[in-house]
Amino acid sequence: MNYLQVAEEAAREAGALLRHHFGRHKNVDQATHHDIKLALDRESQELITRVLLEAFPGHAIYGEEGLAGDLDSPFQWIVDPIDGTVNYLHDIPHFCVSIALRHEGDLLMGLIFDPMLDELWTVERHGPARLNGRDIAVSSRTTLEESIIFIGCGKDDEALDIGLPRFERASRRARKMRLMGSAALGMAYVATGRLDAYVESRISLWDIAAGHLLIEAAGGRVELTPHPADPDVYSIVASNGRIPLDEIL
Repeated sequence: MNYLQVAEEAAREAGALLRHHFGRHKNVDQATHHDIKLALDRESQELITRVLLEAFPGHAIYGEEGLAGDLDSPFQWIVDPIDGTVNYLHDIPHFCVSIALRHEGDLLMGLIFDPMLDELWTVERHGPARLNGRDIAVSSRTTLEESIIFIGCGKDDEALDIGLPRFERASRRARKMRLMGSAALGMAYVATGRLDAYVESRISLWDIAAGHLLIEAAGGRVELTPHPADPDVYSIVASNGRIPLDEIL
């Protein structure tokens, strides 16, 4: 059975669930000053888990909302059931489902689905990056002055100390800056050439796994630096590979 086909089925079912509830009252499972978890985060992952494990019962699920399946399996599905939960809660139609599959640490495929625009990004290892079946490529822009850059910035002290000065430096050089609220969609936009770079000092694996493979297949570059204390947390510099990001980092 084709990994990508099953992942697309799971993503579209989850996307239909999220679209159905968009603009309606949402139950909050957990809320902090800077983040929130919805019951729909959990429901979306449970739906994705069901579809994937019915097709591949010997695989593992590693998701933002928990683990499932055979946790000793070399095949691990990396799932973010709603990337952009705060956007979704506030009825901002910029969020997505992100699914990737890795085998013994190597990414095999990735998928990012925006259910509001019906945009589906897909990639398989050594294959092209695609949007709704069309091959895509990163932008050809080469200067900061003509670039649009997405700088993410978390709310803990470490992230703020790095992110805010970086945002200021980039703002003085780039054509435009964006704070998108969804890392996965930001990476999909870099792969498509809509954005030229995405930079963040602290981001989780499930936010970026699919986008990592997508950008590299589209001709861009992704640099990940593991966080020294938190497993599967990274700083990321993802771009078209042409603009001089060293000037703002």
